Amino acid sequence: MHMKLAVIGSIFIDAFDRRRAARRKDAPADVSLADLSRIRKKGKDAEEEDDELEGAVGPGADHVEEVIVKPKRRSGKKTKSQTPNFQEPIALPDLEAEFDRRTANDNQIFSEEYSALPGTLGKEHAEAYYSDFNTAKNRFKNIITYDSGRVKLEPIPGVDGSDYISASYMDGYRVPQKYIAAQGPMPNTVDDFWRMIWDTKAKNIVMVTNLKENNKQKCTQYWPESGKKTYGDIGVTLVDTIPMVDHVTRVFLVGKEGARANRQVTQFHFLGWPDYGLPKSPMGLLKFRRAVITKAAPKDIPIVVHCSAGVGRTGTLLTVDAMLEMMQAEEKVDVFGFVSRMRQNRSTMVQTKAQYVFIYRALLEQYLYGDTEVEVANIHHYMHKLRTEQPGKDKTGFEIEFGNLTRLPVDRANMRGGNLPENISKNRVLQILPYDTNRVFLQHKPGVKGSDYINASFIDGYREKDVYIATQGPLAQTVEDFWRMVWEWNSCSIVMLTELKEKGRNECSLYWPETGQTTFGEVVVSAQGVDTFGDYDLRTFTVTHAKEGKARTVQQFHFHGWPEVGSPDNASGMIDLIGQVQKQQQQSGNGPITVHCSTGSGRTGTFCAISTVLERVKAEGICDVFQVVKALRLQRPHMVQTLDQYQFCYQAVLEYLDSFDHYANFR
Repeated sequence: MHMKLAVIGSIFIDAFDRRRAARRKDAPADVSLADLSRIRKKGKDAEEEDDELEGAVGPGADHVEEVIVKPKRRSGKKTKSQTPNFQEPIALPDLEAEFDRRTANDNQIFSEEYSALPGTLGKEHAEAYYSDFNTAKNRFKNIITYDSGRVKLEPIPGVDGSDYISASYMDGYRVPQKYIAAQGPMPNTVDDFWRMIWDTKAKNIVMVTNLKENNKQKCTQYWPESGKKTYGDIGVTLVDTIPMVDHVTRVFLVGKEGARANRQVTQFHFLGWPDYGLPKSPMGLLKFRRAVITKAAPKDIPIVVHCSAGVGRTGTLLTVDAMLEMMQAEEKVDVFGFVSRMRQNRSTMVQTKAQYVFIYRALLEQYLYGDTEVEVANIHHYMHKLRTEQPGKDKTGFEIEFGNLTRLPVDRANMRGGNLPENISKNRVLQILPYDTNRVFLQHKPGVKGSDYINASFIDGYREKDVYIATQGPLAQTVEDFWRMVWEWNSCSIVMLTELKEKGRNECSLYWPETGQTTFGEVVVSAQGVDTFGDYDLRTFTVTHAKEGKARTVQQFHFHGWPEVGSPDNASGMIDLIGQVQKQQQQSGNGPITVHCSTGSGRTGTFCAISTVLERVKAEGICDVFQVVKALRLQRPHMVQTLDQYQFCYQAVLEYLDSFDHYANFR
């Protein structure tokens, strides 16, 4: 139904960008270059796998309880298409069709539209930029700050060119000079940057670059790691740092010599833009934008936005923000017109065609799915709407939301590792393979093909990346690999959400010793005892590596509260389990939590979703089940597999909140 979802749902990030830097020292060191090359060259034109292929234990049809909508293949034959009037805004009801029209024939109309944008203005429009006094202050020779929109600093007496900085005012939607688009500070412009923050009374900085990318300096660090640092006559004190999965918020107190009072300045630093290309989906940027507008008051303008050059990612974010406001006010968008106007103040705003297409993808994503965030005070009202059949659609809100999730296509070209001949037998169900960009690598065994593979995926949590390892229940032939993974990735908590047999079918091999000890390859697992708590058993193991001679304690939480059919009647047992696992994590350290059911998707995804949603509920008082599950499905296919499981996620939130006398006191 939605042809562009093949584009929206695709994932194009490097496999090893998924590893948190803090965990690199524990990562397997000898993944072969061939393996890395294979991932980075992820085939875009690979044939889709046959849905009826069998896994190691038989057909997967009983395990996959949803319809997989495959993206339609485009014909290589070009057809003539009437070129639209780019200067005419697009009404929201037409946005989907216009996106499809523009992406047809290898983005033919998008190419024409992007080429029609205004080019670079002449030198007479940028006298300050071309001044000999200012040349060294510009990071790039082809990114031009035009005089008409440039930010003018308070001049320093006797210093020629001291009013110049590579930064330009940009209008927002119906808000003049809402933004300042700036280049990332260089060593010789950091002082000027803070002068600009002070002179313009800016209270918010939005940073959409990393300091280094692809081993190139993109931006000089212009803030203190801790404490206070002085830049010229301006002192900057770091007050707070709040890390999240894809962004960091830093709060500064900024003061100037001779000024009566300090000012608070907040920096929102987006980390979700990869070194190459674009974010894997617009979802992360849309979420980041919501975080910014939630905390930045409308009156607090201008907002300083910078990447490295101050045109590409900066222009992309500014356009998305302005057009989302236009969507809400007028139910139409004018991307071409907005970008054209930005280019009158600063050259090449929105620097590439890919960024231009990404803007449309972000707007389309918002239009198709809307805002699914709900404040906890309104959760009962929202749940009532979800349970009610929507007018004219013959479906409940739950069915509509989950239907949107199931239409996201599985990225089969991103499953090459699991489809290699040497790895086929290691998969329980061939419909559920790890995406190469998220899969857990094992240390390669010299001379053993496929020895780095296990059907397991890294999954992000609320605040950090790679909080979970979602994996299938071990097969008899993969038990050794399972324990290798637990050891190599320093996982000290295992959550098991299946019985060994259900409905007469083997769902998981017995992978632990019930008494004594068992050796699995080079890993020795010793049973230390089992305790029963309500709906789960807690097994404690001492895990030792035979060659390394090191040992650590690993605990397995075996949840018995999941019925063979459907989902639990209530979520109290699951909520308690999540709390106990989090306590264990606090004691054992920062290793990922290994979570498995049979296939590592349905119940596993439900556990990860509820954990993540509840963390945000506790931290922000905001619930967004849809976006959490959508993010999970971009990391591993079929996470939260059925409508029943999806509803159970909401039920868990409701039961958690109802356990408090008043929602305002639940934190």
